[in-house]
Amino acid sequence: MKEIVLAGGCFWGIEAYLSRIPGVKETKVGYANGHTENPTYEEICSATTGHTEACYVRFDEKIIDLENLLNRFWKVIDPTTENRQGPDIGSQYRTGIYYIDGGDLKVILKTYNQQQKRYERPIVTEIEPLQYFYPAEEYHQKYLEKNPGGYCHIDLNNL
Repeated sequence: MKEIVLAGGCFWGIEAYLSRIPGVKETKVGYANGHTENPTYEEICSATTGHTEACYVRFDEKIIDLENLLNRFWKVIDPTTENRQGPDIGSQYRTGIYYIDGGDLKVILKTYNQQQKRYERPIVTEIEPLQYFYPAEEYHQKYLEKNPGGYCHIDLNNL
């Protein structure tokens, strides 16, 4: 099993999207790469913690490899928009790829370079090693499963 953390705006939507991909075995929403230990959702929303809303993903690379997983991720984000996805605005909504295995960087950069050819503006998606990941409060976990019809900036009917 492989692991990676992906940030694509509101973590409810990115989690719901990623969890539906064959080969994804576990998803968990949380807060990545900030400077406050164990932040709360309210602290994240204050834009003072440096964290981004993100989704931890554990996947079976025999079913879906990292390149294909990332290509699906790129498909549902606007990587050229800083601190915003859809109607959600703020540094906690920035996009990011946070790797756990340094060996994954080559594949990440390959997909980044392929994606950059599709845009006139530069991609601003962060690509960094994962420093911290704090799971979000329980009510955020699998939010859209618990709240069908809840807010989502990703069209989950068009997977």
